[in-house]
Amino acid sequence: MSETNAATDPHRSVPTPTDTENMVSQVVSTQLVEARNGADLQRLEQLESKIASALRASRSEATLKAYASDWADFTLWCETAGLDSMPATPAIVAAYLTELADPGDDRPPRAVSTIQRRRAAISEAHKLAGRPNPALDPLVKQVMKGIRRQLGVAPKNRKAGLSTADIRAIVSDLDDTHLIDVRDKAILLLGFATALRRSSLAALTVTDIEDHPEGLLIHLRKSKTDQEGKGRHIEVAYGEHHNTCPVRSLRTWLDAAAIADGPIFRQIDRHGNIGTTPLAGNSIARTIKKHAAHIGKNPADYAGHSTRRGFSTEASRNGAPDRTIAATTGHTTTTGLRPYIEDAETFTNPASKYLGL
Repeated sequence: MSETNAATDPHRSVPTPTDTENMVSQVVSTQLVEARNGADLQRLEQLESKIASALRASRSEATLKAYASDWADFTLWCETAGLDSMPATPAIVAAYLTELADPGDDRPPRAVSTIQRRRAAISEAHKLAGRPNPALDPLVKQVMKGIRRQLGVAPKNRKAGLSTADIRAIVSDLDDTHLIDVRDKAILLLGFATALRRSSLAALTVTDIEDHPEGLLIHLRKSKTDQEGKGRHIEVAYGEHHNTCPVRSLRTWLDAAAIADGPIFRQIDRHGNIGTTPLAGNSIARTIKKHAAHIGKNPADYAGHSTRRGFSTEASRNGAPDRTIAATTGHTTTTGLRPYIEDAETFTNPASKYLGL
């Protein structure tokens, strides 16, 4: 199968959100097609639309786009080989996955994670279409087991975490008379104390923050691991030291920037004017990289995840129980938390107390 993409192959299209919707609608139509004879077609079309909408809401947009892209790749492979993609047999799926792992012609194999996702997309499409699921067949399971052993599951190049000592060093170099330094200080300290992903940190608004006698409560409306938007809160305790206190640094920034509502972290132009739109997640990452470089770190080793990883490591080293750390990071199990640790009443035991800020 060709490894070309839309940038090099004019015949290969990249799925768009519309393609994602079409994929969902297609499998819903397949499921309802037999009910069309003698039925109220208008009512069926309305039902189709409602089902498709619910299915789209059941997955994040990023997941749907990935599945649509993976499904398009599989269907193209089947068309090229003269095979049926819906329904596909276990042998067809096994052959496809095998070719991804060993494409030949000196081309590199796909990553195991990519192959696993392709299989998941095929599985999802067949489930939505109400067809027998070839991806769950024992043949396909054995092939995937062999692919994992053949290619291995090497960990991704993880970005380094920032320690409390790193955060202190960065903060000590910042100038509280410069607005951008006041903002960056709040970003770094609050990001470190909350272990928020860069997107969640960038999305915080004033209404998400609630004062508390012992610090702050941050209310998260939605996150990567909370696609249903149930929400949760994070307890942020006052720091032990005034200069590295995440609560005081946030309040100082809000006061200095005269921000009473809307996004908390915003762009500042070269004239010192504060914008009205929130920073992007990439801007949070660039801020971390910039200040890591200022204390002699290689910025390539750091990213938006560095405060989250550093939080977990530092809190663990200082004796915070895994369940306490997980209450801040949002992990539902301590097993999911472990890769981040390298070496009913509020404020019962906030993990941010263990950071030594």
